[in-house]
Amino acid sequence: MKAMRLEDGELHIRDVPVPEPGPEEALVRITSAGVCHSDLHLARGDWAGVPRTGRIGHEAIGVVTALGPGAERLVNAGDRVILGLGGAGGGYWCGACEYCLSGRPRHCARGKGILGTFAEQFAVWAPSLVTLPDSVSDDEASLACGGLTAYGAVKKLLRHQVLPGRPVAVIGAAGGLGHYAVQLATEFGYEVIGVDVGKERLDFVRSLGARLAVDAADAREVVQQETGGVDAALVFSSRIAGFNLGFGLLRPGGLFVAVGLPPTSDGPFSINPFEFFVKDATLVYSAVGTVQDMRELVALAAAGKVESHVSRRAKLSELPSVFDDLEAGRYLGRALLTDLAS
Repeated sequence: MKAMRLEDGELHIRDVPVPEPGPEEALVRITSAGVCHSDLHLARGDWAGVPRTGRIGHEAIGVVTALGPGAERLVNAGDRVILGLGGAGGGYWCGACEYCLSGRPRHCARGKGILGTFAEQFAVWAPSLVTLPDSVSDDEASLACGGLTAYGAVKKLLRHQVLPGRPVAVIGAAGGLGHYAVQLATEFGYEVIGVDVGKERLDFVRSLGARLAVDAADAREVVQQETGGVDAALVFSSRIAGFNLGFGLLRPGGLFVAVGLPPTSDGPFSINPFEFFVKDATLVYSAVGTVQDMRELVALAAAGKVESHVSRRAKLSELPSVFDDLEAGRYLGRALLTDLAS
C-alpha cells in the first residue's frame, strides 16, 4: 500500500506492507485524511526535540476492513469510523491511572499517540474509534483532531464559569481549528468576537456566525470599545503574537485558553507579573479531548450544528504543496487528502 513518510524532514511516498491489526486493533481503509497544522510543524521541524522522521498524519475517516483479537466487541468490519483524538492521544491509554480516570487520558504514562493516517490503510486501537452516521460525510475527517480540539477548548468555558451570553474572543478564527470554535461557541450561546487578518478571512468569520469579526491589528481598540474586555480568549494562533493579543484582550478575571503550538523559534510566551496581577487571569491549556467528546461532536455534526469548511482537496502526492499553501495561509478552514493511493 502507499503511505507518506517523513524522512529527515523530506516527504516521500513509500510502498509499505498492509499492517496487521493487533489485539483490540482495527484495520481501517482511509477514505479521507485531514491535514492539521501540527503535521506542518512536524514536517518543518518547528518544535525543538521532535524528530523529523517517521509516520505522519493523525486525522481520518475510513472503513473497518479487519479486526484484531478482542476488537469485535467495539467495532465491526464495514463500520465507517472517525480516527483521531489528536496525534497526542488515541493510540492507547490505560484507563486506570489518575489521569485516565479524571478524563485526561493524553497524560497517561502508558499512552500512545496516532501518527500515520496519510496512508491507504491504518491499524488503530479500536477503543478510540467512533462510528459515524451516514449524515456525517467524509469531508468531516478533520473533526478527528481540529474539531475535537476546538470542542474541548469551548467546553472549558463553562468549566471555568464563563457563561453563555458573555463575550469570548477566538484568535485565529478563520483557521483550521478556529473556524470550528466560532461555530461551536456561537451555537452554545456565547457572543463570539472572531479575530484574524485580512478582509477575506474576516468575511468568512462573519459567515460562521461571529457577532464581530476584527482584524488583529485593530482588535485591542475595538474589543475595548465594544465590551471593555472579553471574559475569555481562545487562542488558536500558531504564533506567539496571537498569544500576546489574546491575553491583552481579557477583562480582569478573564480566562485564557491556549490551544495553538507556535514554533520553538518564536520564543516563550511571557507575561509581565504586574499585568498578570492587574488581569487576575486564569490560564489553561487545551488539547484534543476524549472519546465521549468525539461522540458529542459527531452528534453535533450530524445535527448540522458544526461543519468543516474544506477549501482544498488533494491526492497523497500533493501533500508537499498543501503544506506550502497552509504555511502561506492561502486557504480558509481545512485541507483534505481524498485520494490516498496516488
